[in-house]
Amino acid sequence: MTKVTVVAGPFRFAARLEEALAPRTCALFRRWLPYRQKLIHVRWSGEGCWIPLGFDDPGLTQGLPYENATSYPAPGQFLFHPGGASEVEILLAYGAVQFSSKVGQLAGNPFLTITEGLEQLPELGRLTLWSGAQEILFEAG
Repeated sequence: MTKVTVVAGPFRFAARLEEALAPRTCALFRRWLPYRQKLIHVRWSGEGCWIPLGFDDPGLTQGLPYENATSYPAPGQFLFHPGGASEVEILLAYGAVQFSSKVGQLAGNPFLTITEGLEQLPELGRLTLWSGAQEILFEAG
């Protein structure tokens, strides 16, 4: 099991890669570590935040299959959407979520789950909604 530390805004979380559920997605993400990006509030999905990765590099996720994909992540689950009808993105649920975009319902691979700090997620969501994009950092360990 690979442990990941996630620092989002002023909050720190412990998480684990879901290698049994999404092995290819986890292998891709592990290669990116440490990974720094901006976390913004979702527009259509409910109580969640996302990291838009865009359409810029079609080779980024080429051949990445759906792995146990869901549209309804639990709070603390990160989903990886490999692209297609909508852009490549990472979604973090902090409450009730139906993963969607302007083209409709989406599904993503549940590749990372927060194991410590879940109680901070609603405040991270409110901070992101009302104060804007937050820095997010993923590091091994």
